[in-house]
This record gives sequence, structure tokens and C-alpha cells, in this order.
Amino acid sequence: MERFLWFVDRLSMWTGKTFAWCILIVTLSISYEVFVRYVLRAPTSWAYDMSYTMYGALFIMAGPYVLSRDGHVRGDSFYRFWRPRVQATMDLVLYVIFFFPGVLALFYSGFRFAAMSYRFGETSVYSPAGFPIWQLKALIPIAGFLLLLQGIAEVIRCIRCIRDDAWPERYKDVEEMESALQHFEEDHRAIEEAHSGRPGERP
Repeated sequence: MERFLWFVDRLSMWTGKTFAWCILIVTLSISYEVFVRYVLRAPTSWAYDMSYTMYGALFIMAGPYVLSRDGHVRGDSFYRFWRPRVQATMDLVLYVIFFFPGVLALFYSGFRFAAMSYRFGETSVYSPAGFPIWQLKALIPIAGFLLLLQGIAEVIRCIRCIRDDAWPERYKDVEEMESALQHFEEDHRAIEEAHSGRPGERP
């Protein structure tokens, strides 16, 4: 079971980091468009399609990665004060009631949209360049499948947390500054407590 959790976390991480390069493509394409439009007076017909396509790919494929890092927005005014077992119980209920039905609908509908788009050879209607967009729609069911895998991993974590009253360890990657500072303070406090408990040390 542990190998499955690490595998799904690494898969989500690899997917998120791969599609993170889309932001560089968006930046370069928009910068190029601004230059040729306002300096050379020769705007492109593809920059707009490129920007929203790349940003859409980044946005949808980042979902599994953010979920694997427990990074989605949560109204934690009360949640953060609960014991891990209570947190896991609440998460498990919400996964069953809301997450899995939504993700399954995303996968099913996205697969139909992608198949139809590919069959028609769909292109963008927002520019004369005829930019193909079926590739972007093909990412919808792929993202739904990856979200489903990551959701199963999160449910396993919830069940283990309910059993042990402690959250299982996640695959280490990056950490928000707030969390890093909190961990630094906890480590510093633990060191001070360890020093204060030694013989001859003043508390």
C-alpha cells in the first residue's frame, strides 16, 4: 500500500512539474506578441490561441499535483484545530460525497468532448490561424484519471489517519513559506526544550 501511495504521489509530481513549463511558453509567446505588435506593427494570428491553450493545459494538469501536496484551498478556520482523526473523517466524507462524483463526471464528459473534438478536427474560432484545440480537450479525461488516482491515494491516507490518529507522511517536494516557518519554529522549540531538560541547564 505504501508503494502505491508513493507511486501516485510521484506520478502527480512528474505531471505537475512537466506541465509547469507551459508557463514559460505562455510568457515567451505573449512577450513576442507584444514586441511584434507594438514595435514592428506586425501582430501574430496565433499568440492568443497559444496563451490560453498553454494556460489551460497548465491549470488542468496541475490539479493532481496540488492535491498530492494537500495544497487546494480549504476553509480551515476550524479544521486546523481538530485532531487528525477528526480531520481525516471529515475529508473522507467530503471525498465520497463531492470529490469522486465530480471527478468521475469530469472523466466521462471530458472523454466524450475529447473524442468529438478529435473526430471533427476541432480548431479555434478566436483567430484566423485555425489553431487545433483537440489536444487541449484530450487533457480533460487524462486529468480526470490522474485526479481519480490521487483521490484514491488520499482516501487511503484518510483511512490510515483515522486508524492511527496521525497523518501519513507525504512525498517530499516543495513547501510553502508559511509551513516552512512553522516547521522551523517547531524544531527550534523542540531544541530549546531538549536543552532545558539537561542537567545543569537553566530552563
